[in-house]
Amino acid sequence: MIQLLFTILAAEVGIVVILLFKTPLRKLAILALDRLKRGHGPVMMRTIAGTVFVVLSSSIYSMAKIRNRSTEVGQLTPTDQVLMSRHLLEASLMGYSLFLSLIIDRLHHYIRELRIQKKSMEAVMKQNRILEEAKSSGSEEMKSREKEIASLNEQIKQLKSVSQTKVEEVKVAEANALALRKQSEGLLLEYDRLLEENQNLRNQLQSIDLGISHSDSKKNT
Repeated sequence: MIQLLFTILAAEVGIVVILLFKTPLRKLAILALDRLKRGHGPVMMRTIAGTVFVVLSSSIYSMAKIRNRSTEVGQLTPTDQVLMSRHLLEASLMGYSLFLSLIIDRLHHYIRELRIQKKSMEAVMKQNRILEEAKSSGSEEMKSREKEIASLNEQIKQLKSVSQTKVEEVKVAEANALALRKQSEGLLLEYDRLLEENQNLRNQLQSIDLGISHSDSKKNT
């Protein structure tokens, strides 16, 4: 019994030392404890701890009986001394074993919590990095958009000035066309007048020719 308790105590001390220092063995120990806490492992560990606690209580009760018997007799007999030492050693080993098992459970819990917190912090840092990169790329894109908008505004101003110039040219062309139309109308009127005068002159010439021919015919008769 005592040798078994010493072996368990040494194993627990080794596990505590492994969990305290960051080595490859700690990962193996954590994996083993994770598997141990799955399924029926917790029930089995509680059963073992309960059994050890019952045996510890029995040893303490035996020690109390021996002490009461020694008070009645006046001193401990050699047999009682051996039994008292044995029970005290067993109780101490079982107490230390239960205490170290509690320490191992808490260390495992805190290491797991620390790993979860570390992973969550890494995820948050990664998200922050992604957001910062997106923000920087977004700012660069906004700058390029602003440059494009400025160039488009400049082109719009140029097109407005060109359109205004074209509108003025159209107005000038319309005014010139109106003036040419009025001038052509005047020329047409002048042309009609000249045609009428020409016709009148032709009529006068014909009448003159007729008069001359009529007078010649009279002379000949």
